[in-house]
Order: sequence, then C-alpha cells, then structure tokens
Amino acid sequence: MSVSGESRGRSQQMRAKAQELNDAAERSTDPEERRRLKEKARRLQEQSEQEAGRMDDRGMDPM
Repeated sequence: MSVSGESRGRSQQMRAKAQELNDAAERSTDPEERRRLKEKARRLQEQSEQEAGRMDDRGMDPM
C-alpha cells in the first residue's frame, strides 16, 4: 500500500473510532464517563482532520 493509502486508511480508522466513542457516550448513563468519551472522540476527530489536511498539503487526495 502506498503512503497516501496508509494515511487515508489511518484517517478513516480514526473517524470510525471517534464515531464509536460518540455512540458509547450517548449510551452512557454516567455524566463523567459521557464527558470523557466525547472528549476522546473529539480529539480523534481532530487528529483525523489534521491527517487529511496534511495529505491535502502534499497534493494528495484525502479520500
């Protein structure tokens, strides 16, 4: 797999994990656990966006 393909795959995995964490947060009845999960999901989403931005900066297709 090419470097851009690996980066794209990593970015997609981060987005999927962020969605899983958001879903878990919605199911959580503990407010502190919900906050923690949502924060972790937000950080993963930001990392995914940064990864996509780096691919764009290099002139590569992010998707």
